[in-house]
Amino acid sequence: MQQPHGSSAVLTLSPSDETASTVPGGLAYVADIAGRLAPPFARSESRQRAMVSVRGRLSSVERKHSGQLAEVSGEATPYGFQYVLGRADWEADGVRDALRHSLVQHLGSLEAVLVVDETGVPKQGRHSAGVARQDSGTLGKMDHGQGGVLLGYASPLGHTLLDRELYVPQEWTNVRARCRKAGIPEARRFATKPQLAQQMLARAFAAGVPARWVTGDSVYGAARRLRRWLEARPQAYGWAVSSQEYEWVDGRQRQVKTILTALPEAGWTRVSAGDGAKGPRWGDWYWRPLAAPLEPGWRRWRLVRRSLSTPTELTADIVFARQETPWAEVVRVAGTRWTIESGFDAAKSEVGLEHYDVRSWTGWSRQMPLAMWALALLTVMRAGALAVEAFKKSVSSSQGMSPLAAFKASRGLPSR
Repeated sequence: MQQPHGSSAVLTLSPSDETASTVPGGLAYVADIAGRLAPPFARSESRQRAMVSVRGRLSSVERKHSGQLAEVSGEATPYGFQYVLGRADWEADGVRDALRHSLVQHLGSLEAVLVVDETGVPKQGRHSAGVARQDSGTLGKMDHGQGGVLLGYASPLGHTLLDRELYVPQEWTNVRARCRKAGIPEARRFATKPQLAQQMLARAFAAGVPARWVTGDSVYGAARRLRRWLEARPQAYGWAVSSQEYEWVDGRQRQVKTILTALPEAGWTRVSAGDGAKGPRWGDWYWRPLAAPLEPGWRRWRLVRRSLSTPTELTADIVFARQETPWAEVVRVAGTRWTIESGFDAAKSEVGLEHYDVRSWTGWSRQMPLAMWALALLTVMRAGALAVEAFKKSVSSSQGMSPLAAFKASRGLPSR
């Protein structure tokens, strides 16, 4: 394919490269991305343009749409960036797979949590792929918009995004001509948001992504088929559940809000679920077993959080985990879910996750992994900087030690 008129095969670096050069290993991370992105692209010019897009998303411009990416990159027009999103020859899923492989290498941990969440962008009209009047947690109301389901990775080393799927409502999939006009693949049929989450989780499991837990909000916690699928693996989860849901208790179905209001005053434990924007997320927690699953050695529980400021405010999770799992670990997982929600907000503000001017399925499917690559670069650079600082502190505190003791101290190992 020919590049669009006015594009250049030699592209300038964005201001974000200056940021990368100030972080230990930053330029090496950028070079590593360029190498990993080579296979999915048929032409090197398109790959270079994609790399400039990734760098531009780390710049200080307020909006990361094609026009401002062109401006910060020294381009006269946005056509080159629009071309790479819409018509250039490259595989968006290949870029996503390369991202996943890189993140496992840099951030992979057996203590990690896979987090399912969703994003929504207000959009009017009828031509943007999947746009419809729909309920979105991001929009906070029923409104016309375009929604997607995201799979996050919360590792002790950092939080970032692994995968994405565009949500296409039935009013679209029932009209194939409309789907074709928006570039939605012929094989694409209607899938609920929990079904899209299951597809992404299946890809992560098949690729060997290390993670002890899966979590997400009540949209996914209400999906019993998704829960049964995870239990059959078996894979530990901690899903939020809506107070409007029904559960079996003592042989009959009861609404969750009725169950919660009947909990006793005794048996609550105060503990933090991790740090939030305003400090530790303290709460009172109640932990009780539910009906045992079929899988030997595993149990189900209900975990309830009571707000300290508003004691009548109760939220619940349904948990599936190994029988010996301590409830404090499950509290940590619940805290991870809240933490990564703020990480998604950072992805929107820092790398322009939702700043795009595309309408087609192809455009959305491509711009998301490029934004995810920018977020991954930021996350990995920050993790590297924290590791260097920790190493410096450990070396500084080990002055006067023997070489062996200093070596152990730098790695957090006991001295005897």
